[in-house]
Amino acid sequence: MKQKIVFATGNEGKMREVRMILDDLGMEILSMKEAGANPEIKENGRTFGENAEIKARAVWECTGGIVLADDSGLVIDYLNGEPGIYSARYMGEDTSYEIKNQNLIDRVRDAKGQERSARFVCNIAAVLPDGRVFHSEETMEGLIAEKPAGSEGFGYDPILYLPEFGKTSAELTLEEKNRISHRGKALEAMKKQLKRLFEGEEK
Repeated sequence: MKQKIVFATGNEGKMREVRMILDDLGMEILSMKEAGANPEIKENGRTFGENAEIKARAVWECTGGIVLADDSGLVIDYLNGEPGIYSARYMGEDTSYEIKNQNLIDRVRDAKGQERSARFVCNIAAVLPDGRVFHSEETMEGLIAEKPAGSEGFGYDPILYLPEFGKTSAELTLEEKNRISHRGKALEAMKKQLKRLFEGEEK
């Protein structure tokens, strides 16, 4: 029977990225909804890593097997790291990202050049069938744009400008984004760890 990996999210955009990158593991990749898991998750960690592990373990308690979860967010140096681990909850979970993005642009209005430095951070936690946990964490560095641009991606993608590409994260194709994004790189790093693990188990 084909092995499964459950990814602890209900976000379809995220699941598309995850499936594309983990495809060559040869395993079925399910969202937590598809796996029938809907636990109440209290993200009360103090770091991206702690929150990713809280999510993964909550879903693993329902499904067993291999569960991955990510916690990611936008870190803006000029704002002392805000919104950081509170990125999803910044200004309230029901506030649209158009409003959140404009608010952040307004708050860094006086910052010039490298003062606008910011990055997306993604930590992925994997809980294995025996309850062991391991992590990968990566970033995508950029600057806060002067105005939102692009319609690809989601969340804060339209306001993270990537100087080497001359465009925002929301103007990248999905293939480009998977190669350089915080989540893409963290998933690739996690995939390597999983492959090493599976190879070790087969010996």
